[in-house]
Amino acid sequence: MTDDIFFATITELSTRLRKKEFSAAELTKAFGMRLAALGPRYNALALPLTELAVKRAKGVDDDLRRDRFRGPLHGIPFGAKDLLAVAGQRTTWGAKPYENQVLDETATVLSKLDAVGAPLVGKLSMIELAGGPTYRSAEASLFGPCRNPWDLTRWAGGSSSGSGAAVAAGLVPFALGSETSGSIINPSAYCGVTGLRPTYGLVSRHGAMALSWTLDKIGPLCRNAEDCGLVLQAIAGGDSKDPGSSGKSFYYTPQYSRKLSELKAGVASGGQVWAETAFGLLREAGLKTVPGKLPEFPYGPMVNTILGSEAASIFEPLIASGKVEQLQDIRQIERLKAGLQIPAKDYLKAMRIRSLVQQKFRELFYELDVLIAPAFSAIATKITEPLDAPSPGPALSPNPLGALIQAGNLAGLPALSVPCGFEEGMPVAIQIVGPPNSENMLLAIGREFQQRTDWHKRRPPVAAA
Repeated sequence: MTDDIFFATITELSTRLRKKEFSAAELTKAFGMRLAALGPRYNALALPLTELAVKRAKGVDDDLRRDRFRGPLHGIPFGAKDLLAVAGQRTTWGAKPYENQVLDETATVLSKLDAVGAPLVGKLSMIELAGGPTYRSAEASLFGPCRNPWDLTRWAGGSSSGSGAAVAAGLVPFALGSETSGSIINPSAYCGVTGLRPTYGLVSRHGAMALSWTLDKIGPLCRNAEDCGLVLQAIAGGDSKDPGSSGKSFYYTPQYSRKLSELKAGVASGGQVWAETAFGLLREAGLKTVPGKLPEFPYGPMVNTILGSEAASIFEPLIASGKVEQLQDIRQIERLKAGLQIPAKDYLKAMRIRSLVQQKFRELFYELDVLIAPAFSAIATKITEPLDAPSPGPALSPNPLGALIQAGNLAGLPALSVPCGFEEGMPVAIQIVGPPNSENMLLAIGREFQQRTDWHKRRPPVAAA
């Protein structure tokens, strides 16, 4: 297996599998060996599952010999963030108190991928307890700080750190991550991969560690926008085991997408040259743009109140047992404890204002189709730097879409992170955000952008075996 295989898209791998250039078992074993060998370099591997994956892949080969093709993910190995349970296997949630935890159910999204013949080659590292309600250090993980394949001295992003690093380094063709307030967008942007945060409720969270019942979402990190669409089609759908499930399905239908010339986007201003370049490319493709601005709400305090209250309630047994002190990050320990003291009236007030946020976004999307802004205003931080340290370099102009991640999560909106260049040798990205259930539109914009650029095809120099 050459590097071209390890950095191929799902569609490319699927085509080669059907041409019988290699078997699903050979492909899965190659990725499993690469993940086991290189995953520790980045602190990205939580649990290798190569043996089970190869066994599953042999069943895929039996199907392919009989021309039983279950779709584009049939025979494509993948990795999953370690908050997703696999029955009978260790699921640590990235945290010392749960390092020996074995659950007896498999997460719905993993069962769905197994049903379409995608072998799970490994569980991927994460920030402890998915980072909630806050943390200060990249060291806040049972597996150590997840290193960025573009620069091992820098962070891969959180909390889906291992998922971002593994895809960027060619250790898996795609990975599943989760987002409560930025944890798919952040590692995707930092690692130079394409990540999709689905509409709240579109993907079942059954079998996933809960951090915030009303904010958590599961989504893919992939090579390009099209791969994200293919994975989302497989994992989306109603689930009676998830009370937050919307009961909706998703079908990736790029052939029916509106032309960019028919769309109007509100874009950020703030002075990043690389972001302005990306916006210019989209304008060249026909996208109409106007200055974008968020409805005025206290997005940060609202997220802090809702996430802090729900996380403390979920992890109250951990706090009461005293085992919360085993977490790596002191800030996280303090904030989990403090979450138990948030008054009910503050939580309820935040939830009432949240309904107003959702209403204002409905009104905003009467005028605009999407909002587009930098995914993050700075490149990946150094592993040794506190995550709340001020960004080095000149101050940036105020960005009227600067709170788009918090706002989008509060409103349950889908978002796509797309690589759009490099600064100081590190990836940067834009995020494209739309109304609920507009994933096909976001993917169409991302796909058009990636047909005109090659940033998503770049390979980290330290990713070679």
